[in-house]
Amino acid sequence: MNTSGNAESLSRGLKLAYGLPAFALAVVGIPVHVHIPKFYADVVGVNIALIGSILLFIRMFDAFTDPILGILSDRTQTRMGRRRPYILWGGLALAIAILFLFVPPELSAARAPVWFAVSLFALFLFWTLVTVPYEALGPELTSNYTERTSLFVVRDGLLIFGTLVAAAAPAVVEGLQNTLATGGGERQKFMWIALAYAPLLVGTTLWCTYRIRERETGKLASELPRPKDLKGIFQNRPFRILLISYTISALGSNLPATLILFYVQYVLESSRADLFLLLYFASGILMLPAWIKLAGRFGKKTAWLGSMALNTCAFSGVFFLGAGDEWPYAILVILSGLGFGATLALPSAIQADVIDYDEYLTGRRQEGWYIGVWSVVKKLTAAAGVGAGLTILGAVGYQPGQAQPPEVIQTLKVLYALVPSLCNAVAFAIALAYPISQAKHEKIIFGIDRLKQGERVPDPLG
Repeated sequence: MNTSGNAESLSRGLKLAYGLPAFALAVVGIPVHVHIPKFYADVVGVNIALIGSILLFIRMFDAFTDPILGILSDRTQTRMGRRRPYILWGGLALAIAILFLFVPPELSAARAPVWFAVSLFALFLFWTLVTVPYEALGPELTSNYTERTSLFVVRDGLLIFGTLVAAAAPAVVEGLQNTLATGGGERQKFMWIALAYAPLLVGTTLWCTYRIRERETGKLASELPRPKDLKGIFQNRPFRILLISYTISALGSNLPATLILFYVQYVLESSRADLFLLLYFASGILMLPAWIKLAGRFGKKTAWLGSMALNTCAFSGVFFLGAGDEWPYAILVILSGLGFGATLALPSAIQADVIDYDEYLTGRRQEGWYIGVWSVVKKLTAAAGVGAGLTILGAVGYQPGQAQPPEVIQTLKVLYALVPSLCNAVAFAIALAYPISQAKHEKIIFGIDRLKQGERVPDPLG
């Protein structure tokens, strides 16, 4: 595999076809983690602490399906390839699960938590069925160091854009309801969101599997992994550094995603949460082309560190805001959003490089195994963010729709702004040790080529 020139460049159409499912999959981000908990607490009638516990339990259980799906997709052999069957059929199942979660019937106080738990479990299970093979497909499409950055920026840029649309959807639908005087309230609002996203998800996964053709990527793992294989993954030093840094950062970043509606309403005493979300994601999207150029000139690691620093320094100021501080909050949201896109896209591109290093070490292509472990971390940190955030709010006395006592306000400020900033600072310090540059990656690819010819070259990382 050549890492220079246009030997492995991908057309814009292929990049778009690969990235489009990420746009639709964003519905599992903002709506499920931000809007659905509040919808089920305030409208359906599920206790907020119970919602937090259900989310925590399901996400923790669901996380352990990720490496299983990764292993299965690594070893699947069909005419469609290893990854595409899961993307296609998983997309259909996920669309059905979205309809069940977003459109609950009128339920008694006893049945509402059961409906929430079962439909949420199904949604996350089918989401795993799609996303693990889908994300594992990306590193296979090219081994070109800079082309990967472009590919994953397209994918994660569409994810951010989809998140922006998902963030705006409740306000847009509510505005249309008011304009057309259709009534229906919150229930009808989420019904229309589900009816829009379900076919979108099916359509984008169908186009991706039709347009993308999986390529030969060398020797595939055939036997089931043993415990020592998992140990081997964590002996991959670049992956270990990347994973630890990402885990700590994600532990913090999932708290604001869960608590923004509560923070804006009760700390800022504002009703403009949807606008602030739009500002955050829009600034992230607009800055992505600049981060591509910075990564190309200074390297992925340097660009990643710069985006983390910008995001954290700006967001830390949010801790000092209070009632009425809408303009300062908007400015800080925009500034932190400028770094957000790169903190999402660049680790994906970096992850593809550490998977190459694993092939140099083991002689096997096992993207699904790595993506599965990565997904476990993403889901467990999301579970910790959602579960801990909502459970702590319930424990300190949160009451839906009422003015909150001072201890709830202070807890919101700490969880929403202070904890994430501290986590990102620690993650930044760990990421400084990441060792793969473009020059070293080219040596890794050269080592893989020689390995296929039966020759072992010295470790590019020493």
